[in-house]
Amino acid sequence: MSSLHTAQQVLWLDPVQPLDAPEHAQLTDAGLAIRCINTLDELQSALSHGQTMALVIRHDTTLDLLKSCQTLMLRAGFSVPMVCRVDRRHLELAVQAMRQGAAHVLATDDWSAGSWQMAHQAIQALRLSSSAASMVARMAPPTEVVAAATPQKSVVYVDPASRHLLALAQRVAQANVTALIEGPTGAGKEILARVLHESSKRARGPFVGLNCAALPEQLIDDMLFGHEKGAFTGAQKEFKGLFEQAQGGTLFLDEIGEMPLHLQAKLLRVLQERLLTRLGSERQVALDVRVIAATNKDLRVAIAERQFREDLYFRISTFKLRVPPLRERQGDILPLVASLLLRHAPNAQEFTLSDEAQAQLLAYPWPGNVRELENVVQRAVVLCADQHIEAHHLMFDDAADMQLHLSQELVATPVAPPAPVASFHMPTEALRYPDTSATEDSAVIASNLQEAVKTSEHQMILAAIQTTESRMEAAAKLGISPRTLRYKLAKLKAENSAMAWAA
Repeated sequence: MSSLHTAQQVLWLDPVQPLDAPEHAQLTDAGLAIRCINTLDELQSALSHGQTMALVIRHDTTLDLLKSCQTLMLRAGFSVPMVCRVDRRHLELAVQAMRQGAAHVLATDDWSAGSWQMAHQAIQALRLSSSAASMVARMAPPTEVVAAATPQKSVVYVDPASRHLLALAQRVAQANVTALIEGPTGAGKEILARVLHESSKRARGPFVGLNCAALPEQLIDDMLFGHEKGAFTGAQKEFKGLFEQAQGGTLFLDEIGEMPLHLQAKLLRVLQERLLTRLGSERQVALDVRVIAATNKDLRVAIAERQFREDLYFRISTFKLRVPPLRERQGDILPLVASLLLRHAPNAQEFTLSDEAQAQLLAYPWPGNVRELENVVQRAVVLCADQHIEAHHLMFDDAADMQLHLSQELVATPVAPPAPVASFHMPTEALRYPDTSATEDSAVIASNLQEAVKTSEHQMILAAIQTTESRMEAAAKLGISPRTLRYKLAKLKAENSAMAWAA
């Protein structure tokens, strides 16, 4: 990477330990022009006397310094991306820093050129997104533009690509335009839609969502546009559709590519005229609703196959945002794991991850995206007895991977567990699993894997039932439906009468 222009300084604020010569040289090799400062007064002076590209801050146990720097820059009218350095043991602090607005987070002992180049890319992405998004803001009339919103508290966007997307979405939100969110299933399209809503002037209004693939077309029609009393058999009272329920706010249409063609025509007319007529009524209702659509399909292909209207496509895609699959934003994986552990840990217990577990999480391709990651985390919480998650606690949705992990757990020689480490910056090289084909007959291996899967499944089900208050809660913890849980319990009873209490 080419070095930075000398006018673009990176300010280095570390009240704990000064930067020594070898470390300074490594940062220079990574393309950073470092200027060390020690106090907030020096920070204010440096910001006012030069072109600063970024600010690097060290934190021990709190984010007080980050908040002080943000307050200083807000009062002085500066906007500088911030990189936070956090101890590896404080993963939760790294997540909080990103939610507080940090552009990137690194471990305090990480001096590798590759890591700092990633930090530089995150800074550049954030700066570029601000430039691009300013063009979007100019699309709206002056009365439609509101002050830039603060970073969302309920999302985890840590990877440079995610930070770029978040910054762009927050600026798009300020222009009152329709938006189309593209991305694979489970990647977080609805979360981004909520960012668009909460970052806009409509944030105090309702956010109403509809999955167009989850309902029959007759129900979608009624759900969207509503009906009057007596409009059809069974219509005993009037019903306001989702468009009216979202007045003053945002209507989110998920999986819009699954909407039937005749409803697409009706939706197009409503979007064009901003007027709605309920079924059985002659009165038109004026609408003040922003529409955000999402799809996991390529709508251009659907248009070519005559499954989606081209005029509707151009109406809903004034601005398109793409949510990358989880495998393309590895920087989000471990912070998401930390956030999910906080959400699913029983009794607010604190969990840690071994280095091997982190490496496997980073190496896995995540075909199911964030939803699959949440399933894996919930399984690990069930299997882990001491709040320290090892590699053999990770059960992936891919059947072959799951069997392999289970067989390793059962045949591995017990060893003393490593000291708990909650690192948030791990190498991403692929893992190599032991090859047992040279020592065991393949039929025996297949039998062992089947028994391993069955044994571990039984253990997971029993552990989930014992640690929850209801079968429904146990099913949710296992990532399966209550019906599937009932089936598995009945199967367990049939296989072993000693487990009759679990039926």
